[in-house]
Amino acid sequence: MTDAPAAFDNHPVTEPSRPPRSRRRFLRHPATIAGLVVVVIVAGFAAYWFQPWKLFTSTTVDEAPPAATAGQVPGPQVTATGAAVTEVVAQGDLVSQEHPTSGTVQLLRLPDDSLVVRIENLDTSDGPDLKVWLTDAAVSPGLDDAGVFDDGRWVDLGSLKGNRGSANYPVPSDADVDGLDSVSIWCDRFNVSFGAAELNPRT
Repeated sequence: MTDAPAAFDNHPVTEPSRPPRSRRRFLRHPATIAGLVVVVIVAGFAAYWFQPWKLFTSTTVDEAPPAATAGQVPGPQVTATGAAVTEVVAQGDLVSQEHPTSGTVQLLRLPDDSLVVRIENLDTSDGPDLKVWLTDAAVSPGLDDAGVFDDGRWVDLGSLKGNRGSANYPVPSDADVDGLDSVSIWCDRFNVSFGAAELNPRT
């Protein structure tokens, strides 16, 4: 008496499915490989250029004023001991342009006669290649005039130290600041101002 064949013997054994030969050929085709390489390169370049993660990052700074300021009294001040203190030469409020921006800006003259732009309580977006510029451009809120700050004269005061908080930006000693009466948070990569302030002389 012979044993009955196992039930599974009655079912054909199937091999794992494989991609159609035409698809395998497509994936190995030199043009396909080249296209994938181009896509990777373009995606990497776009990530570097636009830095989309900056939309979700923030840097806060909290620098003290460069020296004891003269408060609300304009002009050079002298203490009881005869020592000069910092003069507030001009000041203004930041307005929003490419991105919502707020804070105050002061142009300070230190006892050694050097100039410093101080930004206080800044609140703006993070972004690639942000600079602080002292410029001769007129300031108006909104997008219409967000790109005018490189049309005339400007002095680059360096990279923005943080998109939130307070920081000091020394003005180069050889800079001609006559007629430069505005400050821009300037995105040098896209030639646009995130926000700007008109500096009004203290009288």
